[in-house]
Amino acid sequence: QVQLVESGGGLVQAGGSLRLSCAASGRTFSSYAMGWFRQAPGKEREFVAAISLTGGRTYYADSVKGRFTISRDNAKKLASLQMSSLKPEDTAVYYCAADQYGSSSYARSTEYDYWGQGTQVTVSS
Repeated sequence: QVQLVESGGGLVQAGGSLRLSCAASGRTFSSYAMGWFRQAPGKEREFVAAISLTGGRTYYADSVKGRFTISRDNAKKLASLQMSSLKPEDTAVYYCAADQYGSSSYARSTEYDYWGQGTQVTVSS
């Protein structure tokens, strides 16, 4: 079992930056690929970014590519999402998720075994 706790959300002006963190506890963190998803009001949850077990591979949604950076520190059991050049359309609840052993379907929410409670990100225009 893995417990995930997100932090770092908040209110920021368009063009600003935020760094989200996801602290994991429980089973071996390095056995899980990590992903970030987001859900805006009235919309379905959507993939944002994912990182492989060792951090050697990263994947991004087209909407955030070049603006967001996902990373992980297996020793600290921590995954992070650095968000820059934020836009009002980035406003959503952001969730981190863990996928045991990882898979090629990293963008599919159903592939993930554990989820955090979410953290709100609001970008004002």
